[in-house]
Amino acid sequence: MYCPDCGHDHTRVIDTETSTDGSSVRRRRECQRCSFRFTTYEQPEWNSLQIKKRDGLIEPFTRQKLRAGINRAVEKRDVSETAVTRVVDDIEATLQARDTRIIDSDTIGELVSEHLRELDQIAYIRFVSVYKAFSEPEEFLRELDAVLNAERDDFEQTTNTTDNSPDTKQ
Repeated sequence: MYCPDCGHDHTRVIDTETSTDGSSVRRRRECQRCSFRFTTYEQPEWNSLQIKKRDGLIEPFTRQKLRAGINRAVEKRDVSETAVTRVVDDIEATLQARDTRIIDSDTIGELVSEHLRELDQIAYIRFVSVYKAFSEPEEFLRELDAVLNAERDDFEQTTNTTDNSPDTKQ
């Protein structure tokens, strides 16, 4: 542990205390060179989410990275920061509720896709085109057709359920 005051790499632990919920450890440390005292907090890494990337690398889950990806998709769209925060909160809660601490990046991509499809269809198309790495215009067109067909189906269901008037023609 490096001293935050002088940068020396030899410090000693003066006091150790476990948090009340047992999820972290607080340590008071002292630099052996300049005698500067400071506090560190340790948290077991298995309690934090880890993301397994497509190339096999594992990195810690960062809320900021998730939010940045969603912000790129909703850029210049009429989507509020509150709505983006709600999506990020919901996705993070879903991931935290899982039994496993290592999550595939594809799982996160699917969760983001689902939320953006409900939130803003243009943002959804933007996100999916990057997430699924479209390489041909036909792939983009197929996804766009799927969104438009779903929108038409939703519209038809809405108009059919609201048009309950009896047929007067005989």
